[in-house]
Amino acid sequence: MLQLGFVSAILADHSLDAVFKFAAEHRFRCVELMCWPTDNSDTRRYAGVTHIDVETADVAHIQGLQQQYGVSISGLGYYPNPLDPDPEKAEYYREHLKKVIRAAARLHVPVVNTFIGRNPSLNLTDNLKLFAEHWPALVQEAERANVKIGIENCPMWFTSDEWPSGKNLATTPAVWDRMFEIIPSRVLGLNYDPSHLIWQMMDEVQPIYDYRDRLHHIHLKDVKLYRDKLNRVGIMANPLEYHSPKLPGLGDVRWREFFAALTDVRYRGPVCIEVEDKAYEGSPDDVQTAILTARNYLSQFLVL
Repeated sequence: MLQLGFVSAILADHSLDAVFKFAAEHRFRCVELMCWPTDNSDTRRYAGVTHIDVETADVAHIQGLQQQYGVSISGLGYYPNPLDPDPEKAEYYREHLKKVIRAAARLHVPVVNTFIGRNPSLNLTDNLKLFAEHWPALVQEAERANVKIGIENCPMWFTSDEWPSGKNLATTPAVWDRMFEIIPSRVLGLNYDPSHLIWQMMDEVQPIYDYRDRLHHIHLKDVKLYRDKLNRVGIMANPLEYHSPKLPGLGDVRWREFFAALTDVRYRGPVCIEVEDKAYEGSPDDVQTAILTARNYLSQFLVL
């Protein structure tokens, strides 16, 4: 059945051992582990976290932790901009992503989660050309490694430097269709997060049915849309002016319908809580409370 876990980025100050220990003590079956480069300079919230250094990963030790705590690794996570307008940065991100893919193969982890990336100053057509130029090599790397790639559907448009179109191309079903036409390999799929469709004024449940064969991993995050703010600034404003990420159950995602859809399509993979709720960032206790509050709400749909 569904395997409940969480995304390790929220426990940035925890060691790998401590992440596994926390997961085991609180009845999580899996965890998505962050794999940013250890010399990373990305200051974006939740970026730059390294729980597995793919350059020096001790496979036996990591597999031993999984056995010791009875917690599996749902996926390895690395979320840069592989289509960055700076060619040197983009090449660096793509090369590290290949290293993460190869590490996943060594660790027998089935999925690597990431972003497609985007040049915010280019239109959709030109970004799809960049995708067609640079992403086949990444997918081929994953095919050789027998590892799937789960693309999160976050637009990555939250701050002014990400204007006007964000830093991730894979934002809507229309774009996913074009991506899968350009690269039809089943290795490429979705790390699906329903919250991002809410603030784009879209149905967050229907894609589960439409892309059932491309669901490689699931993120569980909610979002609150503030209609009074939206009515004032409009949809062309910076999205954080009218919405906020929330814990599951505290926003507008229709979780009952969401889990009904997952069971309808016989999804049996990981479902991982992603905590980005600013209301729970005041202290380490707040962070742990956030993870457990989300777990408690979601337990009505899952066997823990």
